[in-house]
Amino acid sequence: MAHISTAHEVLAAVFQVREVASGKPALHVLLWQRALDPQRGRWSLPGGRLGDDEDMTSSVRRQLAEKVDLRELAHLEQLAVFSDPHRVPGDRMIASTFLGLVPSPATPELPPDTRWHPVSDLPPMAFDHGTMVEHARTRLVAKLSYTNIGFALAPTEFALSALRDIYSAALGHHVDATNLQRVLERRNVITRTGTTARSGRSGGRPAALYRFTQARYRVTDEFAALRPPG
Repeated sequence: MAHISTAHEVLAAVFQVREVASGKPALHVLLWQRALDPQRGRWSLPGGRLGDDEDMTSSVRRQLAEKVDLRELAHLEQLAVFSDPHRVPGDRMIASTFLGLVPSPATPELPPDTRWHPVSDLPPMAFDHGTMVEHARTRLVAKLSYTNIGFALAPTEFALSALRDIYSAALGHHVDATNLQRVLERRNVITRTGTTARSGRSGGRPAALYRFTQARYRVTDEFAALRPPG
């Protein structure tokens, strides 16, 4: 049966590298729990209908601020369009998805119905939102290889061991800190700050601190790929 009308919504897959109970960093996605039918109790990407007087980027920023009080985005970009006529019940709803990144160690205050969930252990998802999360994560993994997008997940200054943990969590496999340093320095993605981290309780030589040379998205090597070891 043909749809009587078509609406448009914008949805954001917002990622942050956060520690899990074991203390190991993992990539998390921000989700809110549906309070109404259809699919009450399932988890969704934040967002909503595109306003008549809005462009999509303005709309998704507004809805992230209003609905989940999220304003600490270091990066936001449009990813894909999901247009299956039957992706949601009722009138046809076309969805445009966005990739959003929150740096560590930002801790945005969230409403009670909104939580960070490990991407590797998603709760029951509404509609096609699980597919959207996986698509966004795949795009993030690719972009970590050929752009400087890591700046949007990392703190302003960091030791190489901390950056390795962030890349390992986002990529889903172990990354060697020395190799990561060599690759990113060769591409002029990171640079030394000239300062060192405070010594931990175990003492030892303080770690050198680095920063990203540019906190704005750019392609660094369009044919590069950070591959799993072995």
